[in-house]
Amino acid sequence: MPHGASLSGVGKVPGMPELWTDTDGEYPLPAPVDARAMHIVEGRVVIVTGAGRGVGRGMAVHLAKGGARLVLAEWKPDLLDDAVREIEGLGSEVLGVVTNIMEPEQIDHMVDATIDRFGRVDALINNAQTFRPLAGIATVTEADVDVFYESGVKGTLRAMQTVYPHMAAQRWGRIVNFASSMGITGGAGFAAYNASKEAIRALTRTAAREWAMDGIVVNAIAPAAATHKGASAQQSDGYRRFVENCPMRRQGDPEWDIGPLAWFLCSDACRYVTGHTFMADGGAFMWA
Repeated sequence: MPHGASLSGVGKVPGMPELWTDTDGEYPLPAPVDARAMHIVEGRVVIVTGAGRGVGRGMAVHLAKGGARLVLAEWKPDLLDDAVREIEGLGSEVLGVVTNIMEPEQIDHMVDATIDRFGRVDALINNAQTFRPLAGIATVTEADVDVFYESGVKGTLRAMQTVYPHMAAQRWGRIVNFASSMGITGGAGFAAYNASKEAIRALTRTAAREWAMDGIVVNAIAPAAATHKGASAQQSDGYRRFVENCPMRRQGDPEWDIGPLAWFLCSDACRYVTGHTFMADGGAFMWA
């Protein structure tokens, strides 16, 4: 495209400032003409899987408070309905879609419903994953590995593949996947879980490299956040061990500690950050 050619409407969200311009690169980037606008998520359409509770719900609430338009994907209807009511109570636009991430056709429906309602998808947060009882290398079963891979690895991959053409067409997209410090450190007793989380990190890096020139950045968060608040979040041995080793001596809050990082990774502000894993854990694991 010749220098100075118009890119009006490319990647633009209704109601947001026009940020797109031509660059010397091979694809358009938002021009840094408005520092505040780079950090907003208002008007962005964000899909959050596993949004019925815990970290997924906390991120969704945080983004909704910033004016994002939310698509909540959750396989339990009661949790989904409750989360939708909370987002609606904030005055934000929201769509709830019952979604089992182990079923490819339901992922297709999730994205189709998003396009039908909002006409676009700007960000995908792949938070959902089915869990199984803990097992070490010597005892983990193939069935357990299959559950972690079907829900975590394949579910993440399918969702990424399904949103890709929409993001590539608008030359702007943000994908946030979920990793774990347990996979990075080889946490004992988490054989199948660790393997699935490291596979997700590999997909994250690969997509970041392959899709960068489509204007899509792909990152991962490895969170340490309590699913529940208050005393119920502080009863387990795992909680006590984590707090003992965390410099901040606490678990993260899904909305106020993990939510802001998700916000950044769904915004224009992360335009030069891709392929990375962010340790949102109060300093428990410090990596260069």
